[in-house]
Amino acid sequence: MNLDTAFSALADPTRRAILARLALGEATVMELAAPFEMTQPAVSRHLKVLEGAGLISRRIEGAKRPCRLSPAGMAEIDQWLAMLRKALEANYGRLDGVLAAMTSNEKKGTP
Repeated sequence: MNLDTAFSALADPTRRAILARLALGEATVMELAAPFEMTQPAVSRHLKVLEGAGLISRRIEGAKRPCRLSPAGMAEIDQWLAMLRKALEANYGRLDGVLAAMTSNEKKGTP
């Protein structure tokens, strides 16, 4: 999966809403289209983008093509975000150290 493609797909609020619905469980195109004021083909185009980004998968079940979240696609985004969280935690840890030293110096009366 390409993170640029995934984040481009996530940039659209309709696609984020579709993913939020799929987080509750598998759904058909018609079930996904129900809350939106758009046609089924328009929702299908959104699904194609999400599938191309590796965020969802579809299977054939008779005439239906149920969609579900793709664990691999979600895991890759989560790993990237975890790397950023780790970097932020390190930065905040250093800031905490600087602020603690400043507070300690102020209590001692040193500038």
